[in-house]
Formats: sequence, C-alpha cells, structure tokens
Amino acid sequence: MKIVGINFTKINAEKLEENSNQKLNIKSNIDISDVYDVKYEFLNLKEALVGVKFTYLVNYEPNYAKISFEGIVVFSVAKEESKEILDSWREKKVLDAFKVPLFNTILKKSNIKALHLEEELNLPTHIPMPSVKAGQTEQK
Repeated sequence: MKIVGINFTKINAEKLEENSNQKLNIKSNIDISDVYDVKYEFLNLKEALVGVKFTYLVNYEPNYAKISFEGIVVFSVAKEESKEILDSWREKKVLDAFKVPLFNTILKKSNIKALHLEEELNLPTHIPMPSVKAGQTEQK
C-alpha cells in the first residue's frame, strides 16, 4: 500500500472565547465519510487507487476553540485488496490492515497543520510537546 496523495479540501480554526479560567479538555477525532474507487483512464497502473474522504477535529472543551480539517487521501493498493476495502466499506467498516496506515497518514499531516494553527491562535497544543527540565543531563 502506497500513499499517492493527501490534500485538504477545508481548513477551519476558530477561538470561541478569549479568556477561559476553566480547565480545558482537548479531544481529537477522525471520521471517515467515504471510501471509493478512484477512476484513472489515463494511467497504466497495475494497482488500484482507493480514495478516502476524512474529517479531523480538535475540540477544546468547554466551548473554547475548534480546529477542523476535511480532506482526501488516495492510496495505491493491489486490485484484490481494493475489492476487500470497498466491500468492507459497503457495511461502513474500514479493515484494520487499511485503517492503521490511513489513520497514521491523516494524523501526520493534520497534527502538523493543527500545531501551526494553534500557535497562530495562541491555543495550547493538543499533543504534548517535548521539553527539557532542570537537572536533566545529556546521555551518551
């Protein structure tokens, strides 16, 4: 399975409140809205192309901020695997063997973009960032 491309079709980030004295609860979620066969008449590929429409949401609760992405990921897979993926989607299920690389691809692209938007809106990061603490020494 190879990633052919990933593109965002919609990006939205908004800060709903300026000051929040409440403890923030930050949740993220991936939603798959469609899995489909990508038609390509001009290419002579031995593999099939599968497209996936997704939404990635970072929600700062209670009602503090929201960041959302909509996009499409296109994978190149064996024709037999494509049939399995599409048959599984007819029941609104994503095969585990396909879900892991799909979610990792979405997370990689979306988290980088979300971190940039969080910095622009002065929001806390939704994932822990590495940090150095006093008294830590370099390991050799």
